[in-house]
Amino acid sequence: MPKLYEYYGLVILFYANEHEPVYVHAKSQGREARAEFVIVDGRIQRVRFEPSAGRAPLTPKEMQYFRELVHARGEEIVRKWIDFFVLNKSISAERITQRLKK
Repeated sequence: MPKLYEYYGLVILFYANEHEPVYVHAKSQGREARAEFVIVDGRIQRVRFEPSAGRAPLTPKEMQYFRELVHARGEEIVRKWIDFFVLNKSISAERITQRLKK
């Protein structure tokens, strides 16, 4: 499970067996949600946030942080997804300690 970010108690990651469409997951203390990127002609058109099956949902505050991160770093997340799953490159995690702007 390649970890992408740590952000206000959330761990943002890919599962190693991901497939298209592009997804990213957020976990915190047994709770989890995921974000699916809807990409058209190489551009993010929208992001769908949903709970992860079989897991407790993130708290409202955690979801706020997850949305902040995904909206602020969406293009970077998609690039990391391509690097890891298509180009088989390693990716490194980043700890973000300041609030992100949308």
